[in-house]
This record gives sequence, C-alpha cells and structure tokens, in this order.
Amino acid sequence: MKSKYRTVGTVAPHESAHLHVSGRAQYTDDIPEWQGTLYGAFGLSERAHARITKLDLSKVRSAPGVVAVITAEDVPGDKYIGAAKADEPVLADGVVEYYGQPMFAVAATSYDLARRAVKLAEVEYEDLHPVLDVQEGAEKESYVLPPVRIAQGDMEGKLNAGPHRHQGSFYCGGQEQFYLEGQVSYAVPGEDGEMQLFASTQHPTEMQLMISHVLHQPSHTIKVQCRRMGGGFGGKETQSWQFAVNAAMLAQKTGRPVKIRADRDDDFMITGKRHDFRVEYDVAYTDDGQITAVKFVQQLRCGYSADLSGAVADRQVFHSDNAYYLDTFDILSLRVKTNSQSNTAFRGFGGPQGIMAIEYVIEDIAAKLGRDPLDVRKLNFYGRTDRNITPYQMKVEDNVIHELVDQLEKTSQYRERRKEVDAFNANNRVLKKGLSLVPVKFGISFTLTQLNQAGALVHVYTDGSVLVNHGGTEMGQGLNTKVAQVVAEELGVDLKHVRSSATDTSKVPNTSATAASTGTDLNGKAAQVAVRKIKAALADFAADHYGCDAAEVAFVDNHVECGDKARVPFAKFVQTAHANRIPLWSSGFYRTPKIHYDTETLTGRPFYYFVYAAACAEVIIDTLTGENRLVRADILYDAGRPINPAVDLGQVEGGFIQGMGWLTAEELWWNDKGRLMTHAPSTYKIPSVSDCPAQFNVAFFENNNREDSIYQSKAMGEPPLPLALSVFFAIRDAVHAAGDRKAVPLMDAPATAECVLKALESVGGCPASQLGQAVEVAADHG
Repeated sequence: MKSKYRTVGTVAPHESAHLHVSGRAQYTDDIPEWQGTLYGAFGLSERAHARITKLDLSKVRSAPGVVAVITAEDVPGDKYIGAAKADEPVLADGVVEYYGQPMFAVAATSYDLARRAVKLAEVEYEDLHPVLDVQEGAEKESYVLPPVRIAQGDMEGKLNAGPHRHQGSFYCGGQEQFYLEGQVSYAVPGEDGEMQLFASTQHPTEMQLMISHVLHQPSHTIKVQCRRMGGGFGGKETQSWQFAVNAAMLAQKTGRPVKIRADRDDDFMITGKRHDFRVEYDVAYTDDGQITAVKFVQQLRCGYSADLSGAVADRQVFHSDNAYYLDTFDILSLRVKTNSQSNTAFRGFGGPQGIMAIEYVIEDIAAKLGRDPLDVRKLNFYGRTDRNITPYQMKVEDNVIHELVDQLEKTSQYRERRKEVDAFNANNRVLKKGLSLVPVKFGISFTLTQLNQAGALVHVYTDGSVLVNHGGTEMGQGLNTKVAQVVAEELGVDLKHVRSSATDTSKVPNTSATAASTGTDLNGKAAQVAVRKIKAALADFAADHYGCDAAEVAFVDNHVECGDKARVPFAKFVQTAHANRIPLWSSGFYRTPKIHYDTETLTGRPFYYFVYAAACAEVIIDTLTGENRLVRADILYDAGRPINPAVDLGQVEGGFIQGMGWLTAEELWWNDKGRLMTHAPSTYKIPSVSDCPAQFNVAFFENNNREDSIYQSKAMGEPPLPLALSVFFAIRDAVHAAGDRKAVPLMDAPATAECVLKALESVGGCPASQLGQAVEVAADHG
C-alpha cells in the first residue's frame, strides 16, 4: 500500500549507510584517543568453580608497560552489582564461579603489553564441584531466582482423559551474540571527579548507574555516550558493564584515559549468551489434534548469576502458547544456576525458547496422528471472539493469524509443494526433503512495566536544520533513521534537514535499554511529542503574526502555511519566530499505555500489542552425512504500517537467518572442566551468505496496528528470529520422512550434522547405519 505520508512509510537509506560502506563510521574504538591513554586487559579464571587460595600479582605489576593493577579489594564503592540483583562481583571476590571470570584487571601502555602481563599472574585454586549441566542444576534445585509457575484447569483429569497423551523432552542450545564490533569501553577522567565514558552499549543509563555504584559517585558526575554499535543483539544490554566499570576504575586510579577492548576469545569467555534450555512436556489431545491439556517444565540455564534471567524466563513462559489457545495448562519455569557465563539478553529474549516448546509439541501431535502439522496448528489457533485469553490472562484483541497463515499457505504454494516433497522423498533414498510452515505471535513491550518509557530532545536551528537526540541506541537496526523520519514528517521538511545525534546520558536521562523491539515505538513517540510541542508554539506565533487561526497552520513541503494568508519557507519562518523569542526546542516524554502485570503471579497485560508472522521453509538433508541446506523460505510479516520498508525488510531477513544459525549450526560446547571450547570464529560458526536460500521471499501483511503506536507501525527487531523454527522443523520433517514416518524423530537443537544423524538413527532412517549393520551381518556369516 502506498504511504499517505511524505516521509514515513517511504524507503530511505540508513542514515549511516554511506559511512558504513566508506569505512568512515566512527565506533567507540575509532574515537581519537586522548594523550596518555592506557589499555586494559583482564586476568581470567581457569576454573569453573573454585576458591582462590593464592593470587600473586607481583610479576604482573612489574611487567613492562604496566601502570595499574586492580582486584576486588580496590573497588571504591559497591563490590557486587547486577541488572536485577546485586549478585555479580566486579572482580572475583575470593571465589570464581565460571571458567573465564575476570579476577583482576591491568592498565598498560599498549594492548599487547596488557595482555602479556595478565598471563604472569600466579594463581592457586581449591576446586569446588561445578554444576555444568542444566538438568543437573534442576535436579539439585540450584537456582539464581525462585521458580515460577502458572496453571489453570484440572491438569491430571484432562491428561488422563486423553483420548491421546504422550510425554517427551528436548534440549536446545544457546547462542553467542557475535556482534561484529566486540565489547569496548573508553573511560576519560575529568575535573572534580567527573568521568566520561564512551561505550558500545545498548544501555548507557545502566552503565552510568553501575559506574556510579562502583566508583561511589553520584550519577551527575558520570556521562555515558554511544554514537553507534557494530551490532548488539542483546549482548550489550547489561554485559557491557564489566568493560565499562573496570575501564572507569582504572581511569580513576591512574588519572589517565583507559580503553578496554575485548579480544574476541576473551569476549566469548567472559560474556553470557542466549539461554540454552531443556523442556519436559506432557500433552493430551483429541483425535483431530486439538490440545486439551499441556504441562511444561522449563529448565533455563542462567549461568552463575541472575543478570536478566528472570525477565527472560518470564518471556519464555509468556510465549509458551505462541499462536495457540491453551485451556488447561501447567507451566513451571526453573531459573537454573550453573557454573558458566551468566546468560543474558539475546534477540527474542526468551520468546523463541517458549515458542519452540509449543511448536515441538504440535509437531509431535501431528506425527503421532499422521496429520499435516499445518492442519494441527490451524485447529489450535486462538479464536477471534472466544478462545482468546492467554495463560497470563491477557485478551488477544488483534488476532490476524488466521488470515495471515491462509495468505502464506497460498503464496508459498504449501499444499502443492507438500506433494512435490513427498514425491521427491519417495524417489530418493539418500537425499530427503522437508517442509514446514510455522506461525509466530510475539508480544511487544518490556515485560518489566517501568522500562516502557522514553525521552527525546529536539532542537530546531534558525537555518531550518533539526537535531534530535533520544534515549535509544543505534546498533545498525536503523533506529536513528526511523526517528529522523518521524521528526521530518511532523515538521513537513525533507529528511536531509534532520540529524540524529549520539545517545548521551547528559542530554536524555534515565533511559531504558534499546531492547525488546521497543526502540522505534518508544523513542519515535517521544520525539513526536517533542516536535508537537514545538509546532504548537510555532502555530500560535504564526496565527498571531500572520492573522490566521492556529488550527489553519500547516507544516508541509518545507514550508509553513497559514491558511490563505501566508506560505513561508520553513527556514525563513523559524528565523522570524526566533527573532520574536519563540522557543525552537523541546523535550518529549512517552510511556506505553495499558500495560501492567503482576510479577508474582505472571498475570496481567505485559504487552501493548502482538506482532504476527509466519514462515514456510523447505530444506534438503543428506542422510549419509547429516548435512542440510535451506532451499527456499517464504515469510509473511505483520509490520503494521512500516515506517521504512527497506530497513524493515533487512530486519526480517537478518533476524530469520540469525535464528536459523541458532537452530542449525551455532553450537556452544563446554568441556568437562567447564571451559567453553567454541570461543572463536574457528570453532563457532555463524551463517554466511552461502547459507541464505536461493529463493528468499519476504512480504508484509496488510494490516493497521489497532493500538496507537508510532504511525501505526509494528516492531521489527525480535519477531523475525523465531520464524526460523520453520527451518528446524523442516529438517525434522525430512528426518521423519527418512524413517517412512513410522516413528517420531527425537531431535535436539542446533540441528548440526551430528544431531541430524542421531535423529535419523532414532527413526531407523540412516542409510550409513543400515549399511554398517549389513556389513556386520555379512561378516558374521563369513
């Protein structure tokens, strides 16, 4: 649909695209360094769980180039901090709780000297038993936060009544954020205790507060700035703190600027990932596949501290229904403590984990009944006027999943291709194809209600140019571009006249993280409020100055129109307004309406609205090697009225491929000592361009956002990622076909070649295994 607006809804290039492609975009590590800058590095634990019985740093202190060394004893303020619970030591405090935990930090005259120096530490440990496996942690009731449960209905009665019932479990691995720009912070001390921090972070305000606590200084002495990040994906929401805080401490101690830029291996070892998890389920259903009762036990591996795990686990619970109505349910969420990196935010923030659980159950039901999974999905969809209350007691008021899935079913030619896939499989013994169409219903808002607020500051200069500053951070997702489009639209000026400046805690304070897919929703609205305040003052002035009614004043086509009395170029008009002492700047504030929920009972309205989407994936697997390839993907996405269709298209494509990486290739592996062995690009594989399907069709579903979002747009960041479950289940479908659909495949994620081969063995569909058995039989018979 053609946009009715001048700037909003039109394709505009990313505001920094020309800088990205030319190499002139300035990231934190590119900032010209102050004279005397030092460089930091961490000394990391080599045990997963142990008491530190000796930490001799004398050789470190005397190493070439070393200017300062700090340990937990040098922390001037709070030694323990955390996003939701102060349970993380700034530096290890007598005990290490994961392999790779920072024990001390060094500032030296070069990165090389700092990294060499930390290797000289003499450390002795008293080993303690490490809990490394999520199932072991659950069995030992080892938790970072108390379990949470929501339930409704006569569970045992419904499960026993059937007519069909089965139990199962599966495991899904975590995922490294693998932002192209690693963690980096640059702390510059100023006068009278001031500290300026430049950081690659999604949450400047949180970095400000954590530095404030650790340095024992008020927030107004600390300024945090972020112009842009080279990717974040949740990994820079809270976990930038170790780099920011220690850079600030070293800067305070030395009186010199200090930069800490993590080596990729150290970044992997220190920081948390997407939460891996294990789910046990028990489900009852009718002859046609309608779920009558489902019970989940969700074991979420949180690592050694709470971090954001409570909110991630809550969102996993909130998305355990996905697009399906559950009448009788019991969902137990275990926030399991293990001796590993503290897992943290990752695009989707628990939502993909919850969606995967119910989709796995749906697939099982279809396999056991011999039905097409799409038919089972449709049967269980939320209704429009009934069967529309979620397990957390929120009414689904904007349901378009029926129409959206029907449309994708047709445009992707799902039914025809299902027949083609079946025919291919019947004629091929080694190569097998799979097909899956998976829907997504994704809630938009921070689940912690207080975070759903934003501020913005808009300046109009007398030459007609406009500067907007807001609390969101730019990490490549196009947030600054979209906010600038909103400001340009409101003022009726060309986009080239509007510029977004670096996120800065001294300009817009007390900001929320740029996360939960809320960046444009919150900051776009805040900027709109600020502009409308400016326009109101200008309209009153125009009415008085030109003799028209204020309601007749319009800002269009780089002009200000005052009814039929005057049409003045925007720049000339604001010069006149300034000369008459009319304010040309304003702040704006926005808070999301309607949302609320009880954190104890997990009931209420945690989301302002839902995004709906669906993806159809076709894959081919090699049953001899376990390798797979995505042949084609079709996506239909409910973006409301997109602010920038080009930027949004990139988000859908990128999110889908990132989700595919999580579910097929990105395997995190710890050895039996708790050391992460996949800690570099050589051992951890993210998708590349060659993994994209030859046919990749993305379309936007025609739909208005029924809620008053910014220009009726819908969120883009996270909902595309769980669409990649279609790839995982297409692979499982191919495995099912390899076993002639006689047994339900047992398949964990990621679906690596090894995992696929194991799944093939579970259904007796592995030619290599059959060949090996034939050889053994032949050998036995001479």
